[in-house]
Amino acid sequence: MHKIILLLAIITLNLTSAQTKKKQILLIGTFHYANPGHDVAKIKTFNVMSDKSQKELEIMSDKIKKFGPDKIFVEWKFSKQAELDKYYNKNTDSLLKKDLNEITQLALRTAKKLNHKKMYGIDYRTRFPYDSLMMSMEKANQKDLMKKNTESTEMFVKDNNERMAKSSLTDLMLYYNEKASNEDNIQWYLEVANRTGNPDDFTGASLVSNWYKRNLYMYSLVQKLTESSDNKIMVLLGAGHAAMLREFLAHDPEFEIVELSTVLK
Repeated sequence: MHKIILLLAIITLNLTSAQTKKKQILLIGTFHYANPGHDVAKIKTFNVMSDKSQKELEIMSDKIKKFGPDKIFVEWKFSKQAELDKYYNKNTDSLLKKDLNEITQLALRTAKKLNHKKMYGIDYRTRFPYDSLMMSMEKANQKDLMKKNTESTEMFVKDNNERMAKSSLTDLMLYYNEKASNEDNIQWYLEVANRTGNPDDFTGASLVSNWYKRNLYMYSLVQKLTESSDNKIMVLLGAGHAAMLREFLAHDPEFEIVELSTVLK
């Protein structure tokens, strides 16, 4: 009788554990390897095609392969998934030699090693009227806020350019996924942008809400495209987006974040 009770207890425990087991998400924030110049802060280009960086990318992708994500999500327009599928099926060696972007150099490199059939695009673009933000700041005569905006942008550029000059690619990737870096990526939106404008001018709040909307839409796609059979996933996004998703994940009990630093040990 005691053996039967013990067996039932073990079965119940295992069922409960299976029901509450969280999906692991390797959330990777990054600078843009190809540096297209679309961001407000203009950062110097880092040479990801050097022999040293290419060796680091091989090591990083091997370690992520060992982690074993079932799906890889990238910052590619969701509406252009067919183009991503076509791109993914091109000659891998050719892509790795000519395409600098992180989607190719890290995500595609890793997905191919895992024999994945595809990657998943989750980007969803919204308006980011930075010029209108500056005009509202001037119209409201917010000189202190304008000064803070300039100083914070200059400090961000200076810090990142110094890191680019002295750090390895691996060190940079680890930095962009540290807690302090994640906080910096969010702070500007609330400290500067959301304060912009006269009381009846919500240009700043509109920009911030659009930024949140873009990231919420991307996170929604991660949630909806992650199936019950997926135990581990990887999400590769610009550091600003990753910082936002990290905030969302803190309130989603179905996922647990696996830190890049843990995977790259």
